[in-house]
Amino acid sequence: MKIISVVGARPQFVKCAPVSWELRKQHTEILVHTGQHYDPEMSEVFFEDLRIPKPKYHLGVGSGSHAKQTGECLAKVEEVLVMEKPDLVLVYGDTNSTLAGALAAAKLHIPVAHVEAGLRSFDRTMPEELNRIITDHLSDMLFCPTETAVDNLRNEGITRGVYLVGDVMADVLKFNKVLAEKSSRIIETFCLNSHEYYVATVHRPTNTDHRNAMTTIIRALEQADEQVVFPVHPRTRKVLLESGQFHRLPGNIRITEPLGYLDMIRLLGSAKKILTDSGGIQKEAYMLGVPCVTLRENTEWVETLHGGWNVLTGADEEKILAAIRAPFPILPQRALYPTGASKKIREIFSSSTSLIFSHG
Repeated sequence: MKIISVVGARPQFVKCAPVSWELRKQHTEILVHTGQHYDPEMSEVFFEDLRIPKPKYHLGVGSGSHAKQTGECLAKVEEVLVMEKPDLVLVYGDTNSTLAGALAAAKLHIPVAHVEAGLRSFDRTMPEELNRIITDHLSDMLFCPTETAVDNLRNEGITRGVYLVGDVMADVLKFNKVLAEKSSRIIETFCLNSHEYYVATVHRPTNTDHRNAMTTIIRALEQADEQVVFPVHPRTRKVLLESGQFHRLPGNIRITEPLGYLDMIRLLGSAKKILTDSGGIQKEAYMLGVPCVTLRENTEWVETLHGGWNVLTGADEEKILAAIRAPFPILPQRALYPTGASKKIREIFSSSTSLIFSHG
């Protein structure tokens, strides 16, 4: 089977790595990089760290409003699909690239498969939530990471082509954690002591596009009892520079460029706690056994909230500080995200070459 995989942002590079390794054992896969994340530290370094095959197509979409970015992705992905005539298009997650890839394929009557289907934050002010919902309703094969995701789809009337496979990020983390410990020197370079620092990441528009939110988060980080390592997303850097905050950051906040996957995994794994508005990093924190403070009012990864391992604070200074200072919870014993999802996806594809797809 000829499969086109559409990716465009850091979380998708991580997710596609183990799936790509598996698919290429039995199928022809063509990787299309939309260029949604175009900064080398957010793009090329991940292909190197994760040993992902170089994309055949790099569409160079770049930044822009949601409408502009999605529209350019849609038009350029369509051109590739018309040329390549794949049997199936595979999309990941919930970005504008995800939606554009699914929509371009569906309009050309090409079956769509969605990895990480069924996630819901139930907050339609989030662009990602809209992308998830539309992509799932366009998809013919829906690969769910959790039972909750399957239930969400059932509640929306989607029952055909739904597969509970587990989380592909567990596969890539298991494979690379040992490699990160051996090869990454990030802890030594930054002169950090294990479990004596925090890691913070902020990139979602609900935080970056509201000056009060960013100011509140920075003020809370300033009061942390340990050093805070802050890999800064390009969008966040721009906002901090424009507001004048970048050069006035408190001394305990250590700014760094975005990190490659191996460095980031080692940094996260040795942290005291992680503060983030990223969905993927919430999961990585859980898988690495590090408590997480989520700088959002909701999460699509509701399972991580059980037992207090992940705490929702939004951009509320008092809640953030309370979560930082709270004692470590006990990590639940049951693994929420077992490995093996990538192999299951490959096996489903291999047994489904003559599927009657739900939209076909």
